[in-house]
Amino acid sequence: MVKALGIGGFFFRAEDPSGLAAWYERHFDVAHMGDYGDPGWDQEAGPTVFTPFENKTTYFGRPTQSWMINFRVADLRAAADELISDGIDVEVDPKTYPNGRFARLTDPEGNPIQLWEPMDVAPKGDA
Repeated sequence: MVKALGIGGFFFRAEDPSGLAAWYERHFDVAHMGDYGDPGWDQEAGPTVFTPFENKTTYFGRPTQSWMINFRVADLRAAADELISDGIDVEVDPKTYPNGRFARLTDPEGNPIQLWEPMDVAPKGDA
């Protein structure tokens, strides 16, 4: 059996690829690889959840949406506050789950993004 070592890339269609790449880099420090000379995004090691959902799920928002990205963050409240101060609508889930805390937003093209503060870094108390 082949053992995957991690996610090597995340590719998706966009109306404005360079504008959307710049948005992700500005707000999440996720560098995109424009050509083979670019280093790409060197992410921190940590858990990655890989879960297919039922085809009819409403969890990703609009019915035509077939994916949602989840970014791990060290401080959910600080991340949400920074995005909100940049004019981005962020919904912070007030509940703390056994695996951590979550918030949701969309990128400029309406693609869903979930922020996840894993339980091992979650500060005590609610958002």
